Amino acid sequence: MSTTPILLTPGPLTTAEATRRAMMRDWGSRDPAFIALTAELRQRILTVANGEGTHAAVPLQGSGTFIVEAAIATLVGPADRLLVLVNGAYGERMVAIARRMGRAVEALRWPEDRAVEPGAVAEALRADPSITHVALVHCETTTGILNPLPAIAAAVAGEGRALLLDAMSSFGALEIDLSATPVTAVLASSNKCLEGVPGIGFALVRPEALERAAGASPSLSFDLHAQWKGFESDGQWRFTPPVQVVAALVEALRLLEAEGGPAARRRRYADNLATLLAGMRRLGFEPFLEEAVQAPIIATFRMPEGRPLAFRPFYDALAERGFLIYPGKLTRAETFRIGCIGALDRRDFERLLLAVAEVMAALEAA
Repeated sequence: MSTTPILLTPGPLTTAEATRRAMMRDWGSRDPAFIALTAELRQRILTVANGEGTHAAVPLQGSGTFIVEAAIATLVGPADRLLVLVNGAYGERMVAIARRMGRAVEALRWPEDRAVEPGAVAEALRADPSITHVALVHCETTTGILNPLPAIAAAVAGEGRALLLDAMSSFGALEIDLSATPVTAVLASSNKCLEGVPGIGFALVRPEALERAAGASPSLSFDLHAQWKGFESDGQWRFTPPVQVVAALVEALRLLEAEGGPAARRRRYADNLATLLAGMRRLGFEPFLEEAVQAPIIATFRMPEGRPLAFRPFYDALAERGFLIYPGKLTRAETFRIGCIGALDRRDFERLLLAVAEVMAALEAA
């Protein structure tokens, strides 16, 4: 396998050379130059979602799951009740996090191939006035399904509740406009559509929600209110930051701006997806989702029926050719997933399709 494989996963993913080069420098975490870099990071992630003036950017060391846990622990208080809208594994993870944090939580569930229905959300909120917060996964990478954010946000706001949005695999490519869409907190990470490297989660939160959350978190390091206050007071991270990851993410955000912002990145990813779907269909693979709910982030494919193809040898043979795909994460179908994100374009997917055809011919001849 090549020493630099193409990562066709929902993150970590293939990064640009400039992003990797940005990690070659050492930084002093209390040095004015790094404090300025952190300020640029916070400003740029607000700009991606049109959150200037309405939200505060609060980065946190760790993975995307870390920032989801921090947000639930901080923003959903001991007397609050959370409703999680679930149509995949990451919604279920939010339920598990809330329970572990000792927060009251309920789930409203849909099948893995159906989008969350705004009308059902509004109905559930009207039926239970004790619910204070609603959590939604924007794009569920369990399948690649896209949930209708504007309509769900409107339904939640219409019932006077707070919306926590897991935008882990959508932020930076799919439209999130905080100037027009009522969202209390957006949660995302460095290593997906922003095309940075793993190590930072971040929340864009309404300051009034952070102020109300003072002292609510049962965790010292995951307290987003305290993290925010630290940044606001002196621009510094409370605990040792992943300095090279910060530098890489700032460079990745500069590259996003140079590309033309989220709209341009969405177009590139959509072209990747269209190339992938057309080619995989020609090779006999059917996508799991209907086109109307498929996001240009990651595609789930069914294993072809009646053909001697198992995931592990298929994966290994593609890996030998320099392509790393992802196993399925569904509870009721044998599938695998191929990501469309990262510093890739249609030429990479055309090469992938040639490799898939070679692998299938070799496996079926064996």
